[in-house]
Amino acid sequence: MNPAVHLDGITKRFPGVVANDDVDLAVERGSVHALLGENGAGKTTLMNVLYGLYQPTEGTVRLDGEPRSFDSPRDAIDAGVGMIHQHFMLVDPMTVWENVVLGNEPKTWGGLRVDGEAAREAVVELSERYGFDVDPDATIADISVGEQQRVEILKALYRGADVLIMDEPTAVLTPQEVDELYGVFDELTEQGKTIIFISHKLGEALSAADDITVLRDGVNVGTVAAADVTREELAEMMVGREVLMEPATSPQEAGDRVLEVTDLDVEDDRGVEAVSDLSFELRGGEILGVAGVDGNGQSQLVEAITGLREAASGDVRYRGESMVGKTRRDRIDRGMAFIPEDRQERGLVMSYDLVENGILGSQHDPPFANGGRLDWNASRDHAESVIEQYDVRPPDAEAEAESLSGGNQQKFIVGREFERDPELVVATHPTRGVDIGSTEFLHDRLLELRAEGKAILLVSSKLDEVQGLSDRLAVMHEGEFTGIVDPATVTEEEIGLLMAGESLDDDSVEGAAIHDAAGDGTDDAPGGGSDGADDASGNGIDGATGGGEGVDA
Repeated sequence: MNPAVHLDGITKRFPGVVANDDVDLAVERGSVHALLGENGAGKTTLMNVLYGLYQPTEGTVRLDGEPRSFDSPRDAIDAGVGMIHQHFMLVDPMTVWENVVLGNEPKTWGGLRVDGEAAREAVVELSERYGFDVDPDATIADISVGEQQRVEILKALYRGADVLIMDEPTAVLTPQEVDELYGVFDELTEQGKTIIFISHKLGEALSAADDITVLRDGVNVGTVAAADVTREELAEMMVGREVLMEPATSPQEAGDRVLEVTDLDVEDDRGVEAVSDLSFELRGGEILGVAGVDGNGQSQLVEAITGLREAASGDVRYRGESMVGKTRRDRIDRGMAFIPEDRQERGLVMSYDLVENGILGSQHDPPFANGGRLDWNASRDHAESVIEQYDVRPPDAEAEAESLSGGNQQKFIVGREFERDPELVVATHPTRGVDIGSTEFLHDRLLELRAEGKAILLVSSKLDEVQGLSDRLAVMHEGEFTGIVDPATVTEEEIGLLMAGESLDDDSVEGAAIHDAAGDGTDDAPGGGSDGADDASGNGIDGATGGGEGVDA
């Protein structure tokens, strides 16, 4: 029997770059196939070829043994290939069934009106066939992220998809929702559907996939059965060397209080309370992790601490000084570094080269400014140092930020912020989009800063990251901390309950030590809270990030 998908000798060239080099990939019908690789390995490009976003320079796409040529995603969809992107493309005010049929609505009255009853019935039938527990009449804004993902899958199935490509499918899910997604995989494959998913999470690939293909430098270095390979072996296939899988943490006594947040209320862009009555503190030599599904107030909390958003009430004190009324630049000058969650909007000016981006926020200060003029030699030396230390590729200080891959943009931002010699690092998703080898390096660098007595607030959707690095772990839901726990003893299931807004009682904790906000291990630290809507204003570092304003001194 022919495989459902056979990519035969796929080569994709861009000017100066070979993204895929003679790649073969065979995916059996009714299987789950994971595609792993470092940043720039070519996995997304390969799936974009299959989905019709790119046409191959060489090679053939075959579905069920038949050669196919796609000039657009519409051609791929018509051939039974669907793609569910990491960022869902749903219309929030519309219902589930309206989103599923949008653009492909059944019509009545000679094609002049949407047949809403027939459309709704089709979505209900599809949901029941695949065991999806989704209310067809619920609005998208009122359902969970996991349910929204199922709506995206229903959209693809409604359009006749037999092959589903999923990009980082668990990135915004709680552990419980991840388990539910794996159940969806089982339902789909039992009915003959084929799933290919891109992931940077080795554990996810091993848990969910039947087979795993690893790309490195645009080449297929091997396909293995998930049952026959270990995490360590997969990591070595991806990177080409042995990788330390767990951060090498060691106990360390916390120092003086560096950050104190008291009774903090923060509103989102709509004026809705996103953080409510939140209090906690962070000491030198300590990493406080913040876990939670994206959109539960983490963005607004970070913005209030770093000076990108004014709090509605409450106080943020840094090294004993209130930051109320202080600008982002004031906080940089006082030793506060910041890795933003949106690297392109908040971390870089995409049209600037790395020399210019390397001094953002410090362009007025020595050694980069002298007598009101920029010292470009010092700026270039600094950029080249960051590039070398943090393995930014290509190693070209004159390259514009927009020419780098997302992972290399991230490494440059992290390097710039770490090299400020800060007292406090606010790091949001510091390894988002970064390959496993670079993640290992960045984790080591965070632990080095901790050993130097720096205070680190680590916000991440990666549970293994915040559990492995943090001294204390706060879980955030709808603008409040549902608990601050010991990451060494709390279970993933317990974190999932906290992420969903549940509390842990004595019978359910089973060793998860609950800490108060000060870290003395006595009691949990709930806040208030309501809407966790995310995203924020485009304020930058001294007006220079994201907005394209100048960096002249």
